[in-house]
Amino acid sequence: MTATVVPATTPGRLLPPVLAVALVGTAIAYPLTDGAARDVVSWTIVLLGATLSVAHAAISRGLRTGLGVLGVVALTAVAFEAVGLATGYPYGSYTYSDALGPTLLGVPFLVPLAWLMMAWPSWLLAGYLADRRAARIGWAAGIFAAWDVVLDPQMVQAGYWTWAHPTPGLPGIDTVPLTNLAGWLLAGAVLMTLLDLLVARTGEPPRIGPAAPLLALAWMTLGGALAHAGWLDLPGSAAWGAVLAVPVLVVLVLRRRRA
Repeated sequence: MTATVVPATTPGRLLPPVLAVALVGTAIAYPLTDGAARDVVSWTIVLLGATLSVAHAAISRGLRTGLGVLGVVALTAVAFEAVGLATGYPYGSYTYSDALGPTLLGVPFLVPLAWLMMAWPSWLLAGYLADRRAARIGWAAGIFAAWDVVLDPQMVQAGYWTWAHPTPGLPGIDTVPLTNLAGWLLAGAVLMTLLDLLVARTGEPPRIGPAAPLLALAWMTLGGALAHAGWLDLPGSAAWGAVLAVPVLVVLVLRRRRA
């Protein structure tokens, strides 16, 4: 499904790379801060990432796609998170702390913005891994869930949310249950199906490449894993971040050789 970029002097085409560089710079600051300063850094990362996704979708594939991505991801995120908080399904039982600020149906505003930050880059990367819709959606959902494998232990460590029953979890991660991974795969499959249908309906041939969102995705996963290993004392999630990146990189290399 890898689309050919249509050359164009698109207004604002420099905005996505500027946002991506700003996001990376801010993310580097995360392990070097603590307390209230770290909370500010977290909010800034998410706001930059969400803005990057919407801006790239709009500049690349048209304003309707950009607004559609914003609406689809926000509604899906609030729906899944609100049901999860109320019932414990599909993620397991968890509670948010007050540190994340205002909420809607119990879901902090920061949460759908975080989904937005990573959903669009996950969908874009999947387009380089598979051509058929079902496979593309599967890859996108897996990438989306893999991002959370790295992120969730960091957010629990920061006190942003707490799991009622954190075990059993992945080996090396004792603060996040396996049910969370299953929930993210389900939510990712639903969300990526919706995004795929959205782009098929409203999208135009891309006017700019995906480098900026993919940089954000790479840094938030592989860079996050590095921070976990070197600064945040989270070796388990660091190792899983590296392991989960391997199949993506292998498939990318194989497909590039065939091209």
